[in-house]
Amino acid sequence: MSTLPKFVTSQAIGAVRHIDDYAEAGARYLNTGQQGAVNTQRAYSGDWRRFTTWCREHGREALPADVPTLAAFVTSLAEAGKKVATIQRHCATVSKAHQLAGLPTPTDDRQFKTLLEGISREKGVKQKQAPAFTLVYFKRAVQGIDTERPDGVRDRALLLLGLAGAFRRDELASLDLAHLRFDDDGLVVELPKSKTNQKGEAEEKAIFFAPDRRSCPVRAVKDWLELLHQHGRTSGPLFLSFHKGQRLSRRRLSTFSLNEIVQLRLGAPYTAHSLRASFVTIAKLNGADDAEVMNQTKHKTTDMIRRYTRLDNIRQHNAAQKLGL
Repeated sequence: MSTLPKFVTSQAIGAVRHIDDYAEAGARYLNTGQQGAVNTQRAYSGDWRRFTTWCREHGREALPADVPTLAAFVTSLAEAGKKVATIQRHCATVSKAHQLAGLPTPTDDRQFKTLLEGISREKGVKQKQAPAFTLVYFKRAVQGIDTERPDGVRDRALLLLGLAGAFRRDELASLDLAHLRFDDDGLVVELPKSKTNQKGEAEEKAIFFAPDRRSCPVRAVKDWLELLHQHGRTSGPLFLSFHKGQRLSRRRLSTFSLNEIVQLRLGAPYTAHSLRASFVTIAKLNGADDAEVMNQTKHKTTDMIRRYTRLDNIRQHNAAQKLGL
């Protein structure tokens, strides 16, 4: 949508501006409201191209799409071995396109929902999840990092902050020095925007001092800031990449590089998302309730906390230990 309806064409607002003058800004706000997180936008765009291409190849109409067309499309995805989550995302994309066009969405059809349920049952809905590590393993890995090297100072700060703050990797990558505020209790990190906070409302994470300096996230971040200051970096991105020879660059660390750092320091099975999953798992094992965990992760529901908790060991968090036998 490029313009808003012109409800009034001559009524002045104040002494200068007319309602027409607000159309361009209003259209911009509307466009922003229709957008999601960057990664979600990219996925939805690719999903819509796949759907429209499939419709064109099969002589079907993509917008509006009827129920048989969408049913045939998702069946083709299932037969091609696509994951249930991928199929569900395609359906969400088609639904969103119809909503924005003011059209009924075929995903609301009862029979279509039954089809999706059948696909889910047959293929299984469990997604591949980033594994969680134990605190003992993590501390051993972090304390083994060579902090005589500049990238070692950066990586230690990144890992400790990432775990203690339960950050998503795009949140970590987007942090600036201006988002940090130190006080006597530790560090407060301001999140200007996140996956669940697209409106830019005030959102903060509290990072606390740890008794062991070698695994203290606050001191690790301070060590990295001191190194940045030595190179004259007092503003801009928090985590930067390096040129060859340990020369600090001015480029913000990408989410891809951040993921590589986690795998380099913690091992191949782990990803950047393991930092967030491990925060939830370790906190729950140490007795934290869902509200405490959500205060840091910024999850909106307790269902997501249960999904994030990696309690694969049968002896972990097991009520059998509390029988009193």
